[in-house]
Amino acid sequence: MQLSIDEKKLKMLLKETFIEVIEQKKDLFYDIVAEAIEDIAITKAIKEGESTESVSREEVFKIIEGRL
Repeated sequence: MQLSIDEKKLKMLLKETFIEVIEQKKDLFYDIVAEAIEDIAITKAIKEGESTESVSREEVFKIIEGRL
């Protein structure tokens, strides 16, 4: 016996399954998306930092502490 499923039905099943997983595991999905966004942001910041003037560690901490 051979099981056969057409491509449209398979896509529909995969979409339904994906949506169901997202609905059931919202926290996990949120964490994954948030981490991906953070990775993109840090990569962008590093690239921007490579083309700017270097500053001392003390200057960085003065800025950070001034904002807190």
